[in-house]
Amino acid sequence: MNDTPGQGDQDDPKNPFEGTPFEQFFGQAFGQGGAQGMPDLGALFSQVQAMMQPFDGPVNWQLATDLARRTVAASPDPSPDSAQSTAVADAVRLADLWLDEATDFDSGVTSTAAWSRAEWIESTREVWQRLVEPVAEHVVGAMGKAIPGEAAAMAGPFLGMLTQMGGALFGSQIGTAIGGLASEVLTASDIGLPLGPTGRAALLPTNIASFADGLDVSLEDVTLYLALREAAHQRLFAHVPWLREHLLTAVADYGRGITIDTAGIEEQLRSLDPSNMEEIQSALEGGLFAPTKTPAQEAALLRLETTLALVEGWVDEVVGQATAHRMPSASRLHEAVRRRRAAGGPAEETFAALVGLELRPRRLRDASTLWGALRTRQGLEARDAVWLHPDLLPTADDLDDPLGFREGLDMPTEEMSAEDFDAALQQLLDGPGDGESDEPRA
Repeated sequence: MNDTPGQGDQDDPKNPFEGTPFEQFFGQAFGQGGAQGMPDLGALFSQVQAMMQPFDGPVNWQLATDLARRTVAASPDPSPDSAQSTAVADAVRLADLWLDEATDFDSGVTSTAAWSRAEWIESTREVWQRLVEPVAEHVVGAMGKAIPGEAAAMAGPFLGMLTQMGGALFGSQIGTAIGGLASEVLTASDIGLPLGPTGRAALLPTNIASFADGLDVSLEDVTLYLALREAAHQRLFAHVPWLREHLLTAVADYGRGITIDTAGIEEQLRSLDPSNMEEIQSALEGGLFAPTKTPAQEAALLRLETTLALVEGWVDEVVGQATAHRMPSASRLHEAVRRRRAAGGPAEETFAALVGLELRPRRLRDASTLWGALRTRQGLEARDAVWLHPDLLPTADDLDDPLGFREGLDMPTEEMSAEDFDAALQQLLDGPGDGESDEPRA
């Protein structure tokens, strides 16, 4: 959090970059200087030099990775030993056997791994780059253009370096967020997004041990339950080939649409009294420089959050079926996972502030209910067949009535020919009321 000057600091110069990505950098130059409030130019230029190290792209990923690894190094982060790696492999193997009876999808696991927090950071970096860079490119660029004239005049010769500093500051923020997440996640797919390498079921023993502490459940049961969730995620992403790309592209497209309302900023600034610092500070804290969401972005965000809820809801449903008659502690572990997901943590809040996306799906209970109701009425095959095409997925409106999803549509239970299957799929895509039209659905 940023320090806010107290009442006794009213004579100190104020940072005109407060509320922008450059606040951290210029904070040392305004109100934190030496005698009589003068900026500490030595510290300022030292920070400039550190942030001006060359990097490619809109984010300084070397800085981000270094900060993330330093964050996890603040507490013990031992590399898993051979016994832990074997325990993870055995748990995933048993999980896959149980899941065979709970879903039509075959195993999607091609390898297993026991990761330290630092290994999670390195193994997920490629996907994080794809998720964050579109957001960084547009937010940093837009905020640079949104800097008011007073700030631009005070920046002087630094204006040409603002984009690079913005990329470094964004790298600093996302590195801290990823480092915080690394201390919280339990598996490679813990947040619902496919962050790890395809087909690799990975668990983090150190974090799992912390999660298990106080649950009154054996560590072996906790590990097996989390292995079930990880293996279920891997099955879904392996057998729904469009899903991985659909989620990652949706996040990136959402980020590309982020804009800064420069006209609104200028209008608000004109209405402020320059001599009233409390009014200016209130405007900054009230989101003066916050990115704005267009109606198209709001709709895209709703679709993305719905898909994430459906993924996690399907995993809940499948794991619940797999453990129903085998693991007495499953209900307690399910509730513990749900509470943990609902509570979130500081790292998730940071990610939400940077990317604009909540990592915790808000409609998870509705999604779990929908998948369970569909299985009860029409069987495992019908439940899993919904993933055949993105147009078949339930919408946010369907989650409002999860028990009624496709209630009047009976799925065939006998073996179909390829031609009959294609015809049935087309009927599902067309939806009720489209008649016999051969026109494809928009």
